[in-house]
Parts: sequence; structure tokens; C-alpha cells
Amino acid sequence: MPIWNDTDIPLAYLISFRSYGTWFHGDARGSIDRFHNRYMSPYIPADPAWKERNEQRMKSVPLSLNAAQRKAIETAIRDTCLRRDWGLYAFNIRTNHVHTVVAIGTTKPGIALNALKANATRQMREDGCWWLSRSPWADKGSKRRLWNERSVDRAIAYVLYGQGDELPDLDE
Repeated sequence: MPIWNDTDIPLAYLISFRSYGTWFHGDARGSIDRFHNRYMSPYIPADPAWKERNEQRMKSVPLSLNAAQRKAIETAIRDTCLRRDWGLYAFNIRTNHVHTVVAIGTTKPGIALNALKANATRQMREDGCWWLSRSPWADKGSKRRLWNERSVDRAIAYVLYGQGDELPDLDE
């Protein structure tokens, strides 16, 4: 197996995004900002005052994705990848975040992230499970480049098996 991909195009990306209000800078779990967004750089440490300031700025309550919303997001992810001819390797939709492993070719990763979020929102509205005018998503998201087959395999395993138990459809 090659150690590195000899092109300037990653084989795939691990694209992740969070639902609104579910993780802030200052959170005890740590976070990343533009100054801590380098390979192997440490997370921002917990800062209860910073977290509280962020919580006070919220425009609505945090969004926990229910079963209908997760199903709509799944439909949107599959449809977006099919329409754009992107290779969808894996996805996992949790109650507060979404992970995808997707081969997007020469498409810029920010465009892919925005397309996945926008189409998920559109599908939730079409399915009647999102009616607010604002986005259900936190700003930005993660777009980790996967340069070789090993990193793609590891990302797929993380997305499929590293997220905890399968979520039941208790709210249907």
C-alpha cells in the first residue's frame, strides 16, 4: 500500500459539521479555532467563562437531531454525492454532528462542506422537520484531507465504528 498519494488531490476528505449550539470554544471537550488548526496542534483548553459568553450569544436553543431529521440528512448526503458524482465512502449522522468520508475530486472542500449542509437543510425543510429560517448548523466545519488509502480506511472505520452505539428511532 502506498504511503503517500503522488498527486496534489487528496483521495478523500473527512467532512464533519455540528448542529447549532452543541459545542463551543471553552468547552471542556476542547475545540479548534483558526490559531489551533494545524496538524498535531493541541485543542483549546477548557475556559468556562468563554463557554458561558458563547452560550449567552445563542439565538436559539441547541439543536439535537431527531430521527426524522437524521433520515432527511441521510437522503440529502446520498443525493448530493450522487448528483455531484462524488464517491461516498461512509457517513454517520449523530444527534449533534454529521461525519462523511467523501471523494470530491478537484472540488474545493469548503464548497463540498457547504453543499452538504445546505442540501441537508433543504431536505429537512422539504420533509417538514425543519421550519426555522436560520440554519440548523454551527458555522464552519472540519475538512480533513485523506492523502492515502490507509487514512481513508481509518477515517471510514472512525465514522462507522467510532461514534458509539447505533441510534434508535425512539422519536418516530
